[in-house]
Amino acid sequence: MIERIVDITTPDGVMPTLVFHPEHDGPHPVVLYLMDAPSIRPALKDMATRLASAGYYVMLPFLYYRGSEFREFGMSDEDMHARKELMGTITPTNIVPDAEALLAFAAADPAARGGKVGAVGFCMSGGLAVSLAKALPERVAAAASIHGAWLVRDTPDSPHLGVDAIEGELYFGWCDNDVTAPAADVPIMREALERAGVRHTIDWFTDAVHGYAPPGTERYHRAASELHWERVHSLLRRNL
Repeated sequence: MIERIVDITTPDGVMPTLVFHPEHDGPHPVVLYLMDAPSIRPALKDMATRLASAGYYVMLPFLYYRGSEFREFGMSDEDMHARKELMGTITPTNIVPDAEALLAFAAADPAARGGKVGAVGFCMSGGLAVSLAKALPERVAAAASIHGAWLVRDTPDSPHLGVDAIEGELYFGWCDNDVTAPAADVPIMREALERAGVRHTIDWFTDAVHGYAPPGTERYHRAASELHWERVHSLLRRNL
């Protein structure tokens, strides 16, 4: 397995990005693997490696680059406050030039295959993955939102708006009792997708909570997490 960190220039600065891919049998389809609010840490790196080992060129960007140097965030009050402020620097709009910069880098790497790509987001980045499917329909053939947050919001760039632009397939892992993605938002998203004719699957979890996918915390739910792996692999296999 190849693992390296590269600096990718975007319109807003330099975005450190971890790249994972197998050593053999390339080039490999590109998957943009978008970090959750706790940022890049060993658990997320392990997940990116697990996905890459199935034959993908996985790019894990440090999305907080607009307001912070590349670092791992802990659970102290200071770090929690810093993370909350940094989350506001990432929007469904400015994730698009970030993705374009990532794809431009991949296009110059012989290990990365051109053509259709995937996007997987967790927590705050679940909606970002959907936004990329809208903004880059000719490239993003598959997008997954895993316990995604703020999928229906009162802004013009809300992930649930404008989904008629999507040409790819979407997957949502949605939890009950999630204040960042209330149950009332599910029918709103589903209706928007159905009206637009977007292929999609929504799993509804009543026994898992927000944050169920990454291991290492009390929120981790093995059954729900393994289902997310099954769904993501199936989604990517069908479309990439």
